[in-house]
Amino acid sequence: MLREGQIRIPSGCAISGIFSRSGKPVCGDRIVQSIAVMHDRSNGLGGGFAGYGIYPEYKDCYAFHVFYDDVEARQRGEQFLERHFDIVNLSRIPTRKVPSISNEPLIWRYFVNPLPHKLADSQLDEREYVARCVIRVNSTIEGACIFSSGKNMGVFKAVGYPEDVGEFYRLEEYSGYCWTAHGRYPTNTPGWWGGAHPFAMLDYSVVHNGEISSYDANRRYVEMFGYRCNLLTDTEVIAYIFDYLLRRQGLTLEEAAHVVAAPFWDTIARQPEEKKKELTYLRKAFSSLLITGPFSILLGFEGGMMALNDRLKLRSMVAAEKGDLFYVASEECAIRAIEPELDRVWSPRGGEPVIVRLNQNNREEVQP
Repeated sequence: MLREGQIRIPSGCAISGIFSRSGKPVCGDRIVQSIAVMHDRSNGLGGGFAGYGIYPEYKDCYAFHVFYDDVEARQRGEQFLERHFDIVNLSRIPTRKVPSISNEPLIWRYFVNPLPHKLADSQLDEREYVARCVIRVNSTIEGACIFSSGKNMGVFKAVGYPEDVGEFYRLEEYSGYCWTAHGRYPTNTPGWWGGAHPFAMLDYSVVHNGEISSYDANRRYVEMFGYRCNLLTDTEVIAYIFDYLLRRQGLTLEEAAHVVAAPFWDTIARQPEEKKKELTYLRKAFSSLLITGPFSILLGFEGGMMALNDRLKLRSMVAAEKGDLFYVASEECAIRAIEPELDRVWSPRGGEPVIVRLNQNNREEVQP
């Protein structure tokens, strides 16, 4: 007879998040401690983190984190960047040797701003210009992958258990107002550095536990608008969906949540008339962006974070508060490990987003 611990459950993967509504910096070692508690939900094929507010000295620059396969790929990538951006600073991302992490690519960091004449010639707004350049590098420059491209934020990911990835990237040397983390248990996609979570586009980053049975429909739709899914895992498309809905379509977070985790039609039918019209419009206008399958998602963005379960809540997710700190994780133990005494603990309902933002005039904004 198999006993607990002798089998692995395919609904594994671990997610965790910390958000300081006051903006007070949280050291990166806290999120590493949280995700490490859920070690058995991963299998060592991917771990990663996203931190916000971590580059205050370059807060007005786009921070590109880039994997290169070799020196030649770096040369090609930097030639492209020099043609399109003013490179304010560049360096290797600091790492340390960790026995369990091997075959690392070249990992570089660039703080950049679009060249004014290139931006003017493109006739695009700045964020769209940057997004298109990121997609172009990842699609056309062999051996180069820009895996983080927002302002005052950064993604750190690798093949390995998440606690080892945190040690590898020396996350204890970073502090930010928001952290998300992921421990990967891939079931039908390969484990490689670019395929680890989080996935990001500009300041939007996504960590995800679950599987997307609607991936092909979702991918085909976003690729009509210039996105390219090159990273060999279904979660990548979620980052592009949110970028498309929030940045390009101008939807609110709540509206975007009601697209990707749309209420069932019988639920919509029971809503008040105005709400019924809104939800009906979102389901019909963006029907190809409904995400089906079990999932729990953490979306990080500049100034906030959103937690979202699928409509049937087929993946676990627990939220909690302590003072001005908001926590969310796949398991309550991951929260208790770093904050034993909590003011409030709850399990978000399926399909209903929990949104936290930085305080305005020291007022909390939480939407359970």
